[in-house]
Amino acid sequence: MKVSASFLSSKDIPNDLRKLNETDVDYIHVDIMDGKFVSNKTMPFKEMKHIYEYTSKRLDVHLMVENPSAYIPLYAELNTEYISIHVEIMENIMKDLELIKSYSIKCGLAINPDTPVKELVPYLPYIDLILVMSVVPGKGGQSFIPETTQKLEEVRALIDSYSLDIVVNVDGGINQDTKQFCDKADILTAGSYIVGSENFQEKISSLRS
Repeated sequence: MKVSASFLSSKDIPNDLRKLNETDVDYIHVDIMDGKFVSNKTMPFKEMKHIYEYTSKRLDVHLMVENPSAYIPLYAELNTEYISIHVEIMENIMKDLELIKSYSIKCGLAINPDTPVKELVPYLPYIDLILVMSVVPGKGGQSFIPETTQKLEEVRALIDSYSLDIVVNVDGGINQDTKQFCDKADILTAGSYIVGSENFQEKISSLRS
């Protein structure tokens, strides 16, 4: 199991990024919120771009924004492996996926807890990752939604039915107790469970086992 660490709930981002860089975490999960698609808003890119000064880990960027096309070129400049946009946006999803691909970055499509899995179907041939939200997106520290287990099973069955090589990431309320419900995932994204602890590596290792 791979682990992606979110610093959304961090009280000291530079220090926590340095500490994460010393662990074996696979990715740094970068949550971007515009105050429109979700009510909260994260720091602007002019501040976020300095992330490379604190970590050399690959980035897993999650765009919780109405218009990803304005953000994709910016985050493509960083050490980014995945950029995920939401299937619920009004913007042209195919154009956004093509834009991500144009930077040779892997495409992710995120899906909210209340959105039917079938909404992903038209885009399956064009994506590398599905980000299953196990909380309502927009803020850290929320509890894992139990129905996520069924959603993960549906997503995995859908991928297998088309014989596609798509990675499944699950994000929200992930910890040592809830990971058991996510065995259909390939990546666990955890935030407060890791950065709110005294020992980052210990928490990361507990998610892998």
